[in-house]
Formats: sequence, C-alpha cells, structure tokens
Amino acid sequence: MTAVAAARGRNTHSGPGPVLARALEILGAFTAQHPVMTLSEVSRQSGLPLSTVHRLIGELVAWGAIERGDDGRYRVGLRLWEVGSLAPRGLGLRERALPFLEDLSQITRENVQLAVREGTEVVYVERIAGTRAVPVLTRVGGRFALTATGVGLVLLAHASPEVQDEVLAGPIERFTERTVTDPRQLRRMLADVRTNGFSISDRQVTMDAVSVGAPIYDSRGQVIAAVSLVVHHGTASPHALAPLVRTSARSISRAVSGPA
Repeated sequence: MTAVAAARGRNTHSGPGPVLARALEILGAFTAQHPVMTLSEVSRQSGLPLSTVHRLIGELVAWGAIERGDDGRYRVGLRLWEVGSLAPRGLGLRERALPFLEDLSQITRENVQLAVREGTEVVYVERIAGTRAVPVLTRVGGRFALTATGVGLVLLAHASPEVQDEVLAGPIERFTERTVTDPRQLRRMLADVRTNGFSISDRQVTMDAVSVGAPIYDSRGQVIAAVSLVVHHGTASPHALAPLVRTSARSISRAVSGPA
C-alpha cells in the first residue's frame, strides 16, 4: 500500500472535504518514480477506485493541474507548476539567489544547490550543474534526507531542538559506507556546523562526491535556506571551498533581507 493510500485510513475530520481530499490524493500519486501514468496506474498509486479517478481526473485536466498526453497517459500539468511557483520560499528565494548561484557555478564549474527545510526533509529549490560536475541524486523540487547532504546538515543544525530530536530518533538512511547514521556523531557534526558556519558532507550520498554547505539568513537572523557546492571527491579541499560557499551564502542573505 502506498503512503497516500495508507493516509486514507486515518481520521480526516479536520482535513479537506472528501472530493478535495481525493483530488489531492490523485495529485500526490505523481512522484519522481511515477511522473507519467495511465488511468489504472493512477488508481493503483493513489489507492482510489478507478471510477473515482476517472471522474476526478477529468476535472483536474480541465483546470490544468494534470495533462493528458497523445499517448493517453497523464502527467502533472503546467497550471499546477504556475501556482506552485508562487510559493515565497521557492520563487522569491530562487530569484534573489540565482545571480549568486550562477557566479559560484561559473567560478567553480561545479554543482551549486539551493535548498530549504520542509518538516524533516530537504526540498531543493534550485540546482545549477557545472560542465564537468559530478553526477548528483538531487533535482529541483525533489526531497532528500537532512542528515546526509551539505545543505541538509546546515538546515538541521539550525532547526529547532524538537526537529533535531525527531530526525535523529527516527531511522537514518544509509546511502554509502561513509554515511553517518550514529545520532551522537551527527549531533557533534551539527554542533561543528553551528560553530564553523559551514558543513561538509564527505561521500555520504555517493562515493565520488563531497558537498560543502552554508546557511542563508533572513532579516531577523533566522536560517531560512542553505546553499552548497558539490564537487568530485579528491579534486579540492572542502575547507578551501568553504569561504567561497560562505561568501555566496552571505550575498544571498543580504539579497533576501533587502527590500522586495
């Protein structure tokens, strides 16, 4: 059973109405693993009856939230992207950060990433791939664990104690043999991030990549996002890259804190 389908069994009295809830379940069935689906596949992934999916997906197509291709399969529609792009933590942050992300990318020719925290996960707002950059597992709009990436460690280090406790108490996913999964070691790493002003994720996600991250602050001094540089392992010292990343983070912080 999918997570979306399992959620149907929980109490939903305080949530959206039945029709809206089912429409959201249909939209939630589209994932990075299932970006394009037939009607039957949408029914299976959402846990809804085929007749319900058939009825509601027509309305979603009419509104533009879902598009039907020439092959008869369905995918997320452009209208949904247009609405989603209005999220202030996405579009506004990205627009102000983009010039500095591009500068960092041009200087290093490596992967540059911008991310925010959503609950107990990282959400990537922007990613610029360098010409000879190391392949990464992340994508714009994608989610990832807070405990393994450069941006994730920054965001977790500056999250509330309650969020940190929740993340470190739960299952910590291992991606490589170097992924840190011990909560006590992770707490020490988070303390170092707060002290040093940057994070280092050394081959924790893939064995050929090292990530250096730094925090982005708003006008109140709160960490609202993080920027990172992802390079091939062995090509440069992470500590040598940290000043570059921190400079970009400070520039973005000033841009974010300035007048709209």
